[in-house]
Amino acid sequence: MEKAIVIGCPGSGKSTFSRLLMKKTGLPLFHLDMLQWKQDRTTVSGEVFQERLDDILNTNQWIIDGNYLSTMEERMRESDTIFFLDYPVETCLSGVRERIGKKRSDMPWVEVTEDAEFMAFIKNFNVDTRPVIQELLEKYSYKRVIIFKGRKQAEQFLEGIV
Repeated sequence: MEKAIVIGCPGSGKSTFSRLLMKKTGLPLFHLDMLQWKQDRTTVSGEVFQERLDDILNTNQWIIDGNYLSTMEERMRESDTIFFLDYPVETCLSGVRERIGKKRSDMPWVEVTEDAEFMAFIKNFNVDTRPVIQELLEKYSYKRVIIFKGRKQAEQFLEGIV
């Protein structure tokens, strides 16, 4: 594994899994939210985001954490390993609630309240986003695709990395 992406519903633990994967593999880690968002909760332009992503994709090793459907196929195409944290919605909602008020290395600000629009996105993830991901996973099924259905499976996988 040299180029891996970690995808899944917000709150599934993509960033936590990615950090642990980085520690186990030594691969550099990049969070899409850090490429996209500024501290003032505004975003960089699409061109700037794409330039930042291209800079990473043009290197020999990386872990990229985040969904961003607009660039997911590009990242799948360039990766050799795809991790999909395909967890129940309740797990993801709980994950988002647990991180409120906590400083995170994958986000340039601290969430202080529950965002109703974001929570609705999570609740609709399996209907709106998951089917697109599944289609892409089928298209790139020749890659190493690892799907976890729960946190315990992901933890066991990480424990198995020497």
